[in-house]
Amino acid sequence: MGLWMIIPVILAGGSGSRLWPLSRSKHPKQFHALVSAEPLLVDAARRVPASGAFMPPFVITNEENRFGVVAAFRTAKLACQGIVLEPEGRSTAPAAAVAAHLALERGGPDALILVMPSDHHIENPRAFLAAVEAGRGAAQNGRLVTFGIKPTKPETGYGYVKTAGPADQAGAVLKVDRFVEKPDRATAERFCAEDLYFWNSGIFLFGARAYLDELARFEPAMVAATLDAVQNATADPMNFIRLADSFRECPADSIDYAVMEKTEKAALVPLDAGWSDVGTWDALYDAAEKDERENATRGDVLLRDASRCYVRAESGLVAVSGVEDIVVISTKDATLVARRTESGTVKEVVQQLAATRRNEAEQHTTVHRPWGNYETLHHSDRYQVKQITVEPGAALSLQRHHHRSEHWIVVKGTARVTIDGETKLLSENQSIYVPLGSTHRLENPGLIPLTLIEVQSGPYLGEDDIVRLEDVYARV
Repeated sequence: MGLWMIIPVILAGGSGSRLWPLSRSKHPKQFHALVSAEPLLVDAARRVPASGAFMPPFVITNEENRFGVVAAFRTAKLACQGIVLEPEGRSTAPAAAVAAHLALERGGPDALILVMPSDHHIENPRAFLAAVEAGRGAAQNGRLVTFGIKPTKPETGYGYVKTAGPADQAGAVLKVDRFVEKPDRATAERFCAEDLYFWNSGIFLFGARAYLDELARFEPAMVAATLDAVQNATADPMNFIRLADSFRECPADSIDYAVMEKTEKAALVPLDAGWSDVGTWDALYDAAEKDERENATRGDVLLRDASRCYVRAESGLVAVSGVEDIVVISTKDATLVARRTESGTVKEVVQQLAATRRNEAEQHTTVHRPWGNYETLHHSDRYQVKQITVEPGAALSLQRHHHRSEHWIVVKGTARVTIDGETKLLSENQSIYVPLGSTHRLENPGLIPLTLIEVQSGPYLGEDDIVRLEDVYARV
């Protein structure tokens, strides 16, 4: 049997609300450097280098996060086969079906797909690749392989997989007996004590054709809807694959429920690679390096008489004194203090913020755009101040505003500014005024990032006061 190529499929949807205030719905946890120096999404892509057995990955996400994916791959200089945009989230089974249809187009009838969440941490990438290699033969023989984590504690927040027998050697492929829902504490303790139970990692390896064939047995409507969505998808120069609107008609279900719990072809490969879903601050604490008092810190942190704490300072100094087992997360616009072992309840805090329409539930003071980003430095009744960064060669849309005028001061790099058809080049310490209602565009023609300070003034300063006349990123 020859070598079947593996196409990684990175699932990059979700909001990561349990990691608020760092993770926000418009810039969720996969775009943050939570464990390593790079975002979780980049860590996931680097885990499966586009060489040897692996083709470049597909990333499946949504319209809101599409430019975050572009920026992450661009900064990391990573290849990507395509960024698939779902018009509406329908869970993991339809996402995998879309990937399988695309894999058959790009990789041929023998293509294997490796489905991975974008927001997990794996401490030992080599061990991960060894597990994937162990499962390759089973996948080539038509088995649907999942990767199981041997429990290290009685975790009630994970689903479990029970195997028909224990692993008798490294790299073993085990027959799956059944999938088990998230258990209560006593049941989780029993699972931990037995050799047959594994945490469900949510990582899968199977032939594209084999997955679609099994899915067609149990969910034929899902196969039909996803095929139509792929066949009628549209592509653009930014490597986006926009699924057709028929994707909304697809039944919503997970890979586990739709296929794995029903098929007789399920197999499990034990994965011993330092896996964590970093789903809560407590899980991130478990994955972090700790000092002699079992504290984990990141950023400018001062500890005094503190034990077993996780403290993260994204902005400014955070001092913690005389406490145990707490989480402190400080960003520029919000701070969380919680009991570390109950950090999973942060999701309820985010729900409260959303119910009262607090902006902190959705986005940071820094907002990412396809051309770069902007950070709100000050906001008042009739004016606000922003720092704008434009990447080399990038340009904002040709636009105008109905309610505000703007002043731009260049502090780094070179700006090309067009106002009502007249174009000027501005260098550091030069400024320009953009009158209310004028047609204007900002570009960076240089080789280094352009940074400028923008002062907006007017009766309404919302981001929806933008009329885009031309836009290379196809926004409206």
